Amino acid sequence: MKKLWKGIPILSLAVVLVLTACGSNKSNSANSSNSAPAGSSAPASSAVPEGPKYNFRLAETHPADYPTTKGDQKFAELVKERSNGRITIDVFPGSQLGEEKAVIEQVQLGAIEFTRVSAGALGGFNKEYEAFSLPYIFDNEDHQWKFLNSEDGTKLLDSLESSRMKGLAYYSSGSRNFYSSKPLNSIKDLKGLKIRVQQNKVNIDLMNALGANATPMPYGEVFGALQTGIIDAAENNFPSYLTSNHYQKAKNLILDQHQRVPEVLLISKLAWDKLNPEDQQLIKQAALDSVATQREEWSKFEKDAEAKVRESGVNIVEVSDLKPWQDAVKPMIERYRAEFGAILDAIDKARN
Repeated sequence: MKKLWKGIPILSLAVVLVLTACGSNKSNSANSSNSAPAGSSAPASSAVPEGPKYNFRLAETHPADYPTTKGDQKFAELVKERSNGRITIDVFPGSQLGEEKAVIEQVQLGAIEFTRVSAGALGGFNKEYEAFSLPYIFDNEDHQWKFLNSEDGTKLLDSLESSRMKGLAYYSSGSRNFYSSKPLNSIKDLKGLKIRVQQNKVNIDLMNALGANATPMPYGEVFGALQTGIIDAAENNFPSYLTSNHYQKAKNLILDQHQRVPEVLLISKLAWDKLNPEDQQLIKQAALDSVATQREEWSKFEKDAEAKVRESGVNIVEVSDLKPWQDAVKPMIERYRAEFGAILDAIDKARN
């Protein structure tokens, strides 16, 4: 009996220790998302946001020194900084993760978490995005950003959720202008020209309204088509005109500013839904705060591109009166009003 009683305290102590250890593991497991990462030197009252770690990817088609890429990088930097390194986003420029259409599909599947695309590429997911291709719907850059920053602009970003994506912010891409191998001094000079356009109905209708012949073709084929005379002209913003080397074959540029199509920073809806509300807000705000950097970089890049184009000897014509251009496309816009009435009304409202 002595031996039996003597062993009971030892056995009891062992049971207590086992139970204590199990309770400790359960507690640690339950609170693992609230604990500092292993090896962290953060104090108990650390400001590190609580939650799991993430490492995301962002696909970008433009090169590393392009303004949209610099906006992406600022966004990634803000997310990492504000999460104290808990959430990281690796930016892959230069189409490393694929071309725009393929990347959008990967974002929908959640295989790639973020991307930056032209608003024009999103018309297949929400038809209202096609309205951005309509000419002269914005008076100037300020008018465009008043709309993009409005409640209606935000609703347009959120509308992509039904297509398994979520818009986070808009980026700038300037205005588009016509350039040609033939002289361009006024709207009359567009008549009869074979002009390359993006492959959508709005752009084809625009060329018809201006009396030109629309020639849809992929962007990568434009230089060769200008060189061989398959097309007479094309249209784009200053940076693209320069970096594509189109200015070497089409040395006449008219600053008609017929379109202002924004860029959109996207997140996969699958990735978004995995985030807690605090992380969602952190990412959304970082995206919005990166816009200032992207717009500043765009402004500098655009001015630098214009200076280089002028130095190359391109004949540049300023358009002092846009009314003839606006009058020429007005019937076209009115035809589309039945289709895009709501967004055109919202854009008109932002003018006031």
